[in-house]
Amino acid sequence: MTLTLTFPITLFYGGALALWFLVLSVRVIQGRAASGQSLGDGGDASLQRRIRGHANFAEYVPLILVLLALLEIGGTAPWLLHAIGAMLLVGRLLHGYAFAFTDLFAPGRIGGVVLTLLALLTAGGTALVTGLSNL
Repeated sequence: MTLTLTFPITLFYGGALALWFLVLSVRVIQGRAASGQSLGDGGDASLQRRIRGHANFAEYVPLILVLLALLEIGGTAPWLLHAIGAMLLVGRLLHGYAFAFTDLFAPGRIGGVVLTLLALLTAGGTALVTGLSNL
């Protein structure tokens, strides 16, 4: 039996991002184990950074992935879907690395935010234009 994927581009970026989210989750767990904090950060700056890196991912990625899937359903050009997905993936890798693995990696934090916001802008703007043109 052959399975045809309906959302191969979204599936690819969703899978890659899920694995990175797992890494960020493990970093929080490791930080909690090292600091003895089961809830909150207890004032531990390293744990706080890990928690925020993980949470920031959870705040942005789901919406952009949903938009990516909707755009893919709607027939948006694959090159644009890949551009959005790549910006999101690289942005989240940079941002997550800056927060969960370093004390201060400003290029990662800034680059990660810029790429993530560009992905959100591109996905949101494309969805808005596509939606308006089909009303």
